[in-house]
Formats: sequence, C-alpha cells, structure tokens
Amino acid sequence: MDLQPFHAGVSPYAAGLTCRCPRCGQGKLFSGFLTVAPACTRCGLDYSFDDSGDGPVVFIILAAGSLVVGLALWVELSFTPPLWVHALLWTPLVLISTLGLLRPLKATLIALQYAKQAEQGRLDKGEP
Repeated sequence: MDLQPFHAGVSPYAAGLTCRCPRCGQGKLFSGFLTVAPACTRCGLDYSFDDSGDGPVVFIILAAGSLVVGLALWVELSFTPPLWVHALLWTPLVLISTLGLLRPLKATLIALQYAKQAEQGRLDKGEP
C-alpha cells in the first residue's frame, strides 16, 4: 500500500463522520450515495486503497436490529398494539437507522483503514 503519511491534525473519526478525505479532511470521499470517489479533489489522495467490504453493513445490522427488536418486544409486551402499529413504528426507524448510518460508518472505516495503513492479510510462510 503506497500511502502518504497520515496528517496528525485529521482525526479518522471526524473525517469519517463528515465523509471527508482521510488525509486532508477537506475533499469529498463519496461521488454518490455509497460510491467512493476515485481521488480527493483537494489533496489528490488516490482512494483505490478502499476496501471497507461488508463491515459497515454488519455493524449496522447488529446495532439497528438489536435496537428495533428490543423496542418492538418492549412495546408488544407493554401495550399489545395491533400489527399495523408495529409496521407504522418500526419501518421508519429501520430505514432511518440503517440508511442514515451506512454512509458515515463506511467513511469512518475507510478513514481508519487509511490511518492504520491496513492492508489485505497475507500468510507468513516463515521465509526471511
């Protein structure tokens, strides 16, 4: 991975949550909703190192699923509402919590990958 040094002034969390370049903190990271731009428009960092994979989706499914199932169970046991009330309550919450968190979480994982200079794993065959 041929990355230029990480700038100490740019927090990977701040860059990720604002969906900005992990090196300069200024340029846009995305060219679409989840499409990573080819490079930063400010500092020229090549984003080809990006490999966030399914990580953001897994974290969001676990967090949003736990939240919604827990709340739905509590509402069902406490108030026993009809099914249409559950649909009315939980559909918007699921959409907001999953789609709203997906972009900033993907950007944060990309920024952390850049900050830690993470690369694909390789087997150590014990050869010098």
